[in-house]
Amino acid sequence: MRIKNFPISGLPLQNKASQPARNLRLEIEYDGTGYNGWQIQRGKKDKTSKRKAKTIQEVIENTLQKILQERIKLIVSGRTDSGVHAKGQVANFKTNSPITLLRLRKALNGLLPKDISINKIEEVELNFHSRFDAKSKLYRYTILNGSHPCALLSRYVYYFPHPLNIRLMKKEAKALIGRHNFKSFQASDKKNIDSMRTIEKLNIVKEGNLIYIYIIGDGFLYNMARNIAGALIEVGRGRFKEGSLKEIIAAKDRRRAGPLSAAKGLCLLRVEY
Repeated sequence: MRIKNFPISGLPLQNKASQPARNLRLEIEYDGTGYNGWQIQRGKKDKTSKRKAKTIQEVIENTLQKILQERIKLIVSGRTDSGVHAKGQVANFKTNSPITLLRLRKALNGLLPKDISINKIEEVELNFHSRFDAKSKLYRYTILNGSHPCALLSRYVYYFPHPLNIRLMKKEAKALIGRHNFKSFQASDKKNIDSMRTIEKLNIVKEGNLIYIYIIGDGFLYNMARNIAGALIEVGRGRFKEGSLKEIIAAKDRRRAGPLSAAKGLCLLRVEY
Protein backbone atom coordinates (compact mmCIF):
# COMPACT_ATOMS: atom_id res chain seq x y z
CA MET A 1 0.00 0.00 0.00
CA ARG A 2 1.49 3.35 -1.03
CA ILE A 3 0.72 6.55 0.80
CA LYS A 4 0.16 9.97 -0.66
CA ASN A 5 2.26 12.90 0.41
CA PHE A 6 1.20 14.05 3.85
CA PRO A 7 2.07 17.75 3.98
CA ILE A 8 3.27 19.13 7.28
CA SER A 9 1.13 22.24 6.83
CA GLY A 10 -1.99 20.09 6.95
CA LEU A 11 -1.26 18.52 10.32
CA PRO A 12 -3.63 19.28 13.20
CA LEU A 13 -0.74 20.19 15.48
CA GLN A 14 -1.36 20.28 19.19
CA ASN A 15 0.43 22.29 21.84
CA LYS A 16 3.45 20.24 22.85
CA ALA A 17 5.96 20.57 25.63
CA SER A 18 9.09 22.48 24.64
CA GLN A 19 11.23 19.42 25.37
CA PRO A 20 10.33 16.16 23.56
CA ALA A 21 9.64 13.34 25.96
CA ARG A 22 11.18 10.52 23.91
CA ASN A 23 13.94 9.84 21.41
CA LEU A 24 13.24 6.83 19.19
CA ARG A 25 15.79 5.02 17.03
CA LEU A 26 14.74 3.17 13.88
CA GLU A 27 16.58 0.40 12.05
CA ILE A 28 15.50 0.74 8.43
CA GLU A 29 15.73 -1.52 5.39
CA TYR A 30 15.01 -0.25 1.90
CA ASP A 31 15.32 -0.89 -1.80
CA GLY A 32 16.65 2.41 -3.12
CA THR A 33 15.78 1.77 -6.77
CA GLY A 34 12.74 4.03 -6.97
CA TYR A 35 14.04 6.85 -4.80
CA ASN A 36 16.19 9.92 -5.22
CA GLY A 37 18.38 8.92 -2.31
CA TRP A 38 17.74 9.43 1.39
CA GLN A 39 17.61 13.18 1.89
CA ILE A 40 14.65 15.39 0.99
CA GLN A 41 15.56 17.44 -2.09
CA ARG A 42 13.85 20.80 -1.86
CA GLY A 43 12.34 21.70 -5.23
CA LYS A 44 14.11 18.90 -7.16
CA LYS A 45 12.01 17.29 -9.90
CA ASP A 46 12.01 13.74 -11.22
CA LYS A 47 13.50 13.85 -14.74
CA THR A 48 10.91 11.53 -16.27
CA SER A 49 7.66 12.52 -14.56
CA LYS A 50 8.50 16.18 -13.77
CA ARG A 51 7.06 15.58 -10.31
CA LYS A 52 8.85 16.27 -7.05
CA ALA A 53 11.63 13.71 -6.59
CA LYS A 54 10.71 11.13 -3.93
CA THR A 55 13.18 10.33 -1.15
CA ILE A 56 13.33 7.74 1.64
CA GLN A 57 13.37 10.45 4.31
CA GLU A 58 10.29 12.14 2.90
CA VAL A 59 8.24 8.95 2.76
CA ILE A 60 9.12 7.85 6.31
CA GLU A 61 8.64 11.32 7.82
CA ASN A 62 5.25 11.72 6.14
CA THR A 63 4.17 8.32 7.43
CA LEU A 64 5.32 9.08 10.97
CA GLN A 65 3.47 12.40 10.88
CA LYS A 66 0.33 10.66 9.73
CA ILE A 67 0.54 8.22 12.66
CA LEU A 68 1.74 10.58 15.41
CA GLN A 69 0.01 13.79 14.28
CA GLU A 70 3.05 15.94 14.98
CA ARG A 71 5.98 17.32 13.04
CA ILE A 72 8.81 14.80 12.70
CA LYS A 73 12.42 15.37 11.67
CA LEU A 74 14.53 12.26 11.08
CA ILE A 75 18.24 12.34 11.88
CA VAL A 76 20.06 9.70 9.83
CA SER A 77 23.42 7.99 10.33
CA GLY A 78 24.43 9.01 6.80
CA ARG A 79 22.73 9.84 3.52
CA THR A 80 22.60 7.24 0.77
CA ASP A 81 22.64 8.18 -2.92
CA SER A 82 19.89 7.64 -5.43
CA GLY A 83 19.59 3.90 -6.13
CA VAL A 84 21.66 2.77 -3.13
CA HIS A 85 20.07 0.19 -0.81
CA ALA A 86 20.17 -0.38 2.95
CA LYS A 87 19.74 -3.39 5.20
CA GLY A 88 20.56 -1.61 8.46
CA GLN A 89 20.22 2.15 8.06
CA VAL A 90 19.70 3.98 11.37
CA ALA A 91 17.70 7.14 12.03
CA ASN A 92 16.24 8.74 15.14
CA PHE A 93 13.54 11.29 15.90
CA LYS A 94 12.02 12.97 18.95
CA THR A 95 8.36 12.79 19.88
CA ASN A 96 5.94 13.42 22.72
CA SER A 97 3.67 10.57 21.64
CA PRO A 98 3.07 7.80 24.23
CA ILE A 99 2.54 5.18 21.49
CA THR A 100 4.13 1.80 22.25
CA LEU A 101 7.12 0.74 20.16
CA LEU A 102 5.37 -2.40 18.92
CA ARG A 103 2.29 -0.49 17.83
CA LEU A 104 4.37 2.16 16.08
CA ARG A 105 6.43 -0.43 14.18
CA LYS A 106 3.28 -2.25 13.07
CA ALA A 107 1.65 1.01 12.00
CA LEU A 108 4.72 2.09 10.03
CA ASN A 109 5.11 -1.22 8.22
CA GLY A 110 1.39 -1.22 7.46
CA LEU A 111 1.51 2.21 5.81
CA LEU A 112 4.98 2.34 4.25
CA PRO A 113 5.46 1.14 0.66
CA LYS A 114 6.75 -2.40 0.26
CA ASP A 115 10.27 -1.27 -0.61
CA ILE A 116 10.78 0.30 2.85
CA SER A 117 10.52 -1.61 6.13
CA ILE A 118 11.21 -0.80 9.77
CA ASN A 119 13.02 -3.76 11.29
CA LYS A 120 13.47 -2.39 14.80
CA ILE A 121 12.45 0.54 17.02
CA GLU A 122 13.95 1.30 20.40
CA GLU A 123 13.88 4.18 22.83
CA VAL A 124 17.28 5.79 23.43
CA GLU A 125 18.73 8.62 25.49
CA LEU A 126 17.50 12.09 24.53
CA ASN A 127 21.03 13.12 23.52
CA PHE A 128 21.53 10.18 21.13
CA HIS A 129 22.35 11.33 17.57
CA SER A 130 22.34 8.78 14.74
CA ARG A 131 25.07 10.53 12.79
CA PHE A 132 27.43 11.92 15.43
CA ASP A 133 27.29 8.86 17.68
CA ALA A 134 28.02 6.34 14.92
CA LYS A 135 31.35 4.55 15.44
CA SER A 136 31.55 2.67 12.13
CA LYS A 137 29.57 1.58 9.08
CA LEU A 138 29.64 -1.59 7.03
CA TYR A 139 28.97 -1.35 3.29
CA ARG A 140 28.80 -4.18 0.78
CA TYR A 141 29.29 -3.75 -2.96
CA THR A 142 28.05 -6.64 -5.11
CA ILE A 143 29.33 -7.47 -8.60
CA LEU A 144 27.84 -10.12 -10.85
CA ASN A 145 30.79 -11.37 -12.88
CA GLY A 146 29.75 -13.91 -15.49
CA SER A 147 28.74 -14.58 -19.07
CA HIS A 148 25.22 -13.15 -18.76
CA PRO A 149 23.22 -10.85 -16.45
CA CYS A 150 20.59 -12.06 -13.99
CA ALA A 151 17.10 -10.57 -14.26
CA LEU A 152 16.21 -11.38 -10.64
CA LEU A 153 19.34 -9.68 -9.28
CA SER A 154 19.44 -6.76 -11.69
CA ARG A 155 18.32 -4.17 -9.12
CA TYR A 156 20.92 -5.18 -6.54
CA VAL A 157 24.14 -6.00 -8.40
CA TYR A 158 26.48 -4.36 -10.86
CA TYR A 159 26.88 -6.69 -13.84
CA PHE A 160 30.43 -6.83 -15.19
CA PRO A 161 30.96 -9.42 -17.98
CA HIS A 162 34.77 -9.31 -18.25
CA PRO A 163 37.16 -11.46 -16.16
CA LEU A 164 38.38 -9.94 -12.89
CA ASN A 165 41.64 -10.81 -11.15
CA ILE A 166 40.39 -11.34 -7.59
CA ARG A 167 43.87 -12.11 -6.24
CA LEU A 168 45.20 -8.75 -7.43
CA MET A 169 42.09 -6.92 -6.19
CA LYS A 170 42.65 -8.35 -2.70
CA LYS A 171 46.32 -7.44 -2.77
CA GLU A 172 45.70 -3.86 -3.88
CA ALA A 173 42.84 -3.39 -1.39
CA LYS A 174 45.37 -3.56 1.46
CA ALA A 175 46.63 -0.09 0.46
CA LEU A 176 43.24 1.37 1.42
CA ILE A 177 43.20 -0.01 4.96
CA GLY A 178 44.12 2.47 7.69
CA ARG A 179 43.73 6.22 8.08
CA HIS A 180 44.28 8.14 4.85
CA ASN A 181 43.25 11.24 2.99
CA PHE A 182 40.59 9.82 0.66
CA LYS A 183 40.20 12.95 -1.47
CA SER A 184 40.80 10.87 -4.62
CA PHE A 185 37.74 8.80 -3.73
CA GLN A 186 35.24 11.54 -2.92
CA ALA A 187 32.90 13.30 -5.33
CA SER A 188 34.83 15.86 -7.36
CA ASP A 189 32.37 18.68 -6.58
CA LYS A 190 32.88 18.35 -2.81
CA LYS A 191 35.62 20.78 -1.86
CA ASN A 192 36.96 22.20 1.40
CA ILE A 193 35.91 19.04 3.26
CA ASP A 194 38.11 17.12 5.68
CA SER A 195 38.91 14.00 3.62
CA MET A 196 40.66 12.03 6.36
CA ARG A 197 38.88 8.73 7.01
CA THR A 198 39.78 5.33 8.46
CA ILE A 199 39.07 2.06 6.67
CA GLU A 200 39.15 -0.61 9.37
CA LYS A 201 38.57 -3.66 7.17
CA LEU A 202 38.19 -4.32 3.45
CA ASN A 203 37.41 -7.88 2.37
CA ILE A 204 36.71 -9.24 -1.10
CA VAL A 205 34.78 -12.51 -1.25
CA LYS A 206 33.90 -14.53 -4.37
CA GLU A 207 30.91 -16.89 -4.27
CA GLY A 208 30.21 -18.40 -7.67
CA ASN A 209 29.61 -15.54 -10.11
CA LEU A 210 29.10 -13.02 -7.31
CA ILE A 211 31.91 -10.87 -5.93
CA TYR A 212 31.30 -9.05 -2.65
CA ILE A 213 33.39 -6.09 -1.51
CA TYR A 214 32.90 -5.47 2.23
CA ILE A 215 34.14 -2.14 3.61
CA ILE A 216 34.10 -1.11 7.27
CA GLY A 217 35.06 2.47 8.07
CA ASP A 218 34.60 5.17 10.68
CA GLY A 219 32.90 7.36 8.09
CA PHE A 220 32.51 7.72 4.35
CA LEU A 221 32.83 10.73 2.07
CA TYR A 222 30.20 11.36 -0.59
CA ASN A 223 30.57 8.59 -3.23
CA MET A 224 33.60 7.16 -1.40
CA ALA A 225 32.37 3.55 -1.17
CA ARG A 226 31.30 3.51 -4.83
CA ASN A 227 34.58 5.07 -5.97
CA ILE A 228 36.56 2.47 -4.02
CA ALA A 229 34.54 -0.30 -5.68
CA GLY A 230 35.10 1.32 -9.08
CA ALA A 231 38.86 1.52 -8.52
CA LEU A 232 39.04 -2.12 -7.42
CA ILE A 233 37.16 -3.15 -10.57
CA GLU A 234 39.74 -1.27 -12.63
CA VAL A 235 42.46 -3.20 -10.80
CA GLY A 236 40.71 -6.50 -11.44
CA ARG A 237 40.27 -5.89 -15.15
CA GLY A 238 43.92 -4.88 -15.57
CA ARG A 239 43.52 -1.16 -16.22
CA PHE A 240 45.26 -0.23 -12.97
CA LYS A 241 48.68 -1.77 -12.46
CA GLU A 242 49.96 -3.20 -9.20
CA GLY A 243 50.68 -0.39 -6.75
CA SER A 244 48.20 1.99 -8.38
CA LEU A 245 45.87 2.42 -5.41
CA LYS A 246 48.71 3.61 -3.18
CA GLU A 247 49.62 6.18 -5.83
CA ILE A 248 45.98 7.22 -6.25
CA ILE A 249 45.62 7.89 -2.51
CA ALA A 250 48.79 10.01 -2.54
CA ALA A 251 47.61 11.99 -5.59
CA LYS A 252 44.49 13.37 -3.80
CA ASP A 253 42.91 13.76 -7.22
CA ARG A 254 39.47 12.33 -8.05
CA ARG A 255 40.41 11.99 -11.74
CA ARG A 256 43.01 9.34 -10.88
CA ALA A 257 40.61 6.86 -9.23
CA GLY A 258 38.64 5.72 -12.27
CA PRO A 259 34.88 5.65 -12.91
CA LEU A 260 32.19 5.79 -10.26
CA SER A 261 30.59 2.35 -9.90
CA ALA A 262 26.83 1.88 -10.29
CA ALA A 263 24.72 2.83 -7.27
CA LYS A 264 22.58 -0.31 -7.36
CA GLY A 265 25.47 -2.56 -6.30
CA LEU A 266 25.92 -0.75 -2.97
CA CYS A 267 24.12 -1.62 0.27
CA LEU A 268 24.55 -0.19 3.77
CA LEU A 269 24.48 -3.32 5.92
CA ARG A 270 25.12 -2.07 9.45
CA VAL A 271 25.88 0.96 11.61
CA GLU A 272 27.73 0.41 14.88
CA TYR A 273 27.38 2.60 17.99
